[in-house]
Amino acid sequence: MATTEYFVNWGYGFHSNDARGTTLTVDPRTGLPVDADGSPIQQVNPLVRTQGAELGVRTEIIPKLQSSLALWVLKQDSELLFTGDAGTTEPSRPSQREGIEWINYYKPYSWLLLDAELAFTKARFTDSDPAGDYIPGAVESVVTLAATVDNIGKWFGTLQLVYFGSRPLIEDNSVRSSVYAVTNLRVGYKVTPKVRMQLDVFNLFDRYNNDIEYYYESFIPGVVPAPQNAIHFHPAEPRQFRLTVVANF
Repeated sequence: MATTEYFVNWGYGFHSNDARGTTLTVDPRTGLPVDADGSPIQQVNPLVRTQGAELGVRTEIIPKLQSSLALWVLKQDSELLFTGDAGTTEPSRPSQREGIEWINYYKPYSWLLLDAELAFTKARFTDSDPAGDYIPGAVESVVTLAATVDNIGKWFGTLQLVYFGSRPLIEDNSVRSSVYAVTNLRVGYKVTPKVRMQLDVFNLFDRYNNDIEYYYESFIPGVVPAPQNAIHFHPAEPRQFRLTVVANF
C-alpha cells in the first residue's frame, strides 16, 4: 500500500479576509445611515476575486507518523482593512500571500497523540505605494503544539500551546504587534460510556496577551491633547476554568 501521496491545486475563486463592514448600517462617526448623503462609508463587498495554488506532499513513510508539507500562494484583487477612526473596514490594494505549512501527527502509543502544526506566511501588497507594501495585521508565523491522551482507563486530556508571532501593524513595517502565546489544558473523565466530565483551563499560565492590536490615529478629549497615532488593543482573557458535563442518550 502506498504511504506517500502528492497533490497540486490551482484555480480561481472568491475570498474574504474580514466580514466587518459587510452588514454595516450606521456610520459610527455620524450616526447616519451608511447610504445617507454626506456619509463617506458604504457597505463593502465581502468577496473579491482570487487566484490560488497549492503544491504539497503527504506521507506515512515513518511508522506511526503522518506528515504533510505544502507550499501555497493566494492573489487577491483587494484586501479589506480595518479603519480605526471610522470603526469599520474598507477595501484597499491588491495583494499576494504565499507561505509554507508543515503538519505532523505522531501516535507512538494507542493512548497518546502528539501533533505539531507550523505555518509561515509572507503577505504583501502588489501595487506601488510610498506608504509601503506590508499588509497591516497579516500574521506571519503560527505554531500549534499539542499532546492528547485517551483510553487510559476512563481518563482523557489535552495540553495545547498556540503561538502567533509578531505581525506588521502599518504598511512600512515600522510598528509591529506583540507576540501572542497561550497554553490550554483539558482533563476529562468518562463516568459511563454515555456520560463524561471535563475541566478546561484556558490560559493555563495566566499569560498577558493581546487578542488583537491595531495602529491608527485617535483622540480622547480632555485626556490626549491632540490626535496621535498609537497601538489600540483588546486584552486576552486571564486564566479561566470551565467544567462541562456531557451526556448522550
